[in-house]
Amino acid sequence: MILTLAALAAMPGKVSAQEETYKFDLGVQLGLDGYLGDVNESNMFAKPGVSGGVSFRYLADTRWAVRGVFNAYSLSGDSSKFDNVFPGGESYSFKSTAYDLGARIEFNFFAYGIGETYKHLRRLSPYLAVGFGVTYSTCDGQNAVAPNIPMAFGVKYKLKERWNLGLEFSMTKVFGDKVDGELHDLYQIKSSFLKNTDWYSNLSVSISYEFGKRCVTCHYVD
Repeated sequence: MILTLAALAAMPGKVSAQEETYKFDLGVQLGLDGYLGDVNESNMFAKPGVSGGVSFRYLADTRWAVRGVFNAYSLSGDSSKFDNVFPGGESYSFKSTAYDLGARIEFNFFAYGIGETYKHLRRLSPYLAVGFGVTYSTCDGQNAVAPNIPMAFGVKYKLKERWNLGLEFSMTKVFGDKVDGELHDLYQIKSSFLKNTDWYSNLSVSISYEFGKRCVTCHYVD
C-alpha cells in the first residue's frame, strides 16, 4: 500500500497554482484492530478484529491539523494460544466491543497539498499524531469507561484537490484494566492507573473530503 502511494506521488499531474485550499476535512476509516493486555502480552494481532469510524479535522496549515476521531473496535483475546501460565494453570478468553472518542494533534513531515507551488507542497506526506480520549468498553455484560492516550504514524496522499487517501497504524494506551471485562489482576498483582492497563492497536485505511474554503490574499510584487 505504501509503495502504491509512493508510485502515485511520483506520477506527473496537471495541477493549477490556483487550487483552492480548505479549512476542514471529514473522513471515514476501516481497518483491523488488535489487543494487548492480561491474556495477550506479545502479539497484538494474534486475534484481529474489525474497526471502523469517522473523523473530523481542522487544517491549521499545511503541516499541522487537529483531528477529532470516533472509532469502534471488536477486540478479543485467548491465553491458551500463548506460553504464559497463570496461577492455577487457568486459561482465559474474552470478546468485547470498545468505543473510542478522542482528539489528536497531527504533524505532517512535509508541507501537504497540491497547487501553490511556491509553498513546495507535496501530495504525499508521512505524519505523526498524539492526543487524548475516552474508551467505553462492554464485555460479558460489564461496562467500563477509562481515559486513553492514542499514538499514531501514518501516510496521507492527496488524490485530488479535496480528496485524501490515508494509511495509519495507531496504538492506544487505556488507563484502565477492564477492556477485557473482569479479566484483571490474573497474576494476583493489583492493578493501578499505570500498572496492568490494556492497549489496543489499529491498522486502517481512510478517505476524507475537504470543505470550508479558506480565504487567500494574494500579494503581487513586480
